[in-house]
Amino acid sequence: MMHQKLIDFIQLHHSLNGNDINLVHRYFEPVLFPKNRIIEEEGKVPVYLYYIISGYMRLFHYNENGDEVTTHINCPPGFFTSYSNFIQQTKSDENVECVTDCELLRITKQDLNTLTEESAAIKNFSIYVFQQSLTYNENRANELAALNAEQRYRKLMENYPGILHHVPISYIASFLGMKPESLSRIRRKMI
Repeated sequence: MMHQKLIDFIQLHHSLNGNDINLVHRYFEPVLFPKNRIIEEEGKVPVYLYYIISGYMRLFHYNENGDEVTTHINCPPGFFTSYSNFIQQTKSDENVECVTDCELLRITKQDLNTLTEESAAIKNFSIYVFQQSLTYNENRANELAALNAEQRYRKLMENYPGILHHVPISYIASFLGMKPESLSRIRRKMI
């Protein structure tokens, strides 16, 4: 069932044949993690790329004051890891954490390489995912620079309305580049 959700997601963008589908089953491992579990640690090379079946995840690091800074929050469906470090197999300065209980499919870099060599459709899909990731990061950088705090919050709520029910306000505030008190003021003002 978990594999089928990934197959359906891929098939929204690329057609898969029977062999492609068998490869997805072979190389993606289903895993379950409880909430608040760090599954990839800073200072280490990320081992896996995760596909989120259900649950919310975040990337975070500690700033010079020892405070957590959330740089990315993801919800299903989608892929998640410290992406550039996973691709380049370099040490990450971020942690990957399950914010809620998570159902995931995971794949190692070596298996991903093998999978994309064995399947042209999945190779094309992985290029598409990479392009989407670049676009997302560019848009996020532009939003942090160009939008004020309230505009950033409104945009997040428009695009991901379920996030408030699953992710602590402190993580959302950090992700939006503000203090939790500021986010609370914005939310009170909007009611």
